[in-house]
Amino acid sequence: MIAETVCSAASAAGLGIAVVTAYRKRYLSAARIAAYSLVPVGLVMTGVVGWLADTAFSPTAWAGFAVLGAAWALFASTRAVERRRGGTRAERKAAARDAKRDAVAPTASAPSLGPATRPAAGPAAAPRGTGSGEDFSDIEAILKKHGI
Repeated sequence: MIAETVCSAASAAGLGIAVVTAYRKRYLSAARIAAYSLVPVGLVMTGVVGWLADTAFSPTAWAGFAVLGAAWALFASTRAVERRRGGTRAERKAAARDAKRDAVAPTASAPSLGPATRPAAGPAAAPRGTGSGEDFSDIEAILKKHGI
């Protein structure tokens, strides 16, 4: 009973604010405020407020909300782990199978561009340092390993 009274008072106050806003020639804002202020009365008339009042004081309902929250947390955590791993188990197996198949490059019967026109590049010249004495030999080794 008190919830219905509070919702009716909130709606009346909201409609009053909407009238004042419309008086100031701000019709779009007034219409939005009127829409928001009619929601509590609509909820009371449909019986949602009574259902919420009964639910708020029911330990069984709160236990049900706890179970729903636990289910949601499990679902969200499994989705996060699945995204981090890169898909479902079947997708990971298919990707591993494709990676094994493509790991060895197919052999070519003949070079497609013909013989090289430029001579092969010799070892890279020592980089001119700025005097800091940095050694880039490990970087050069990585680049040579990848053929760069």
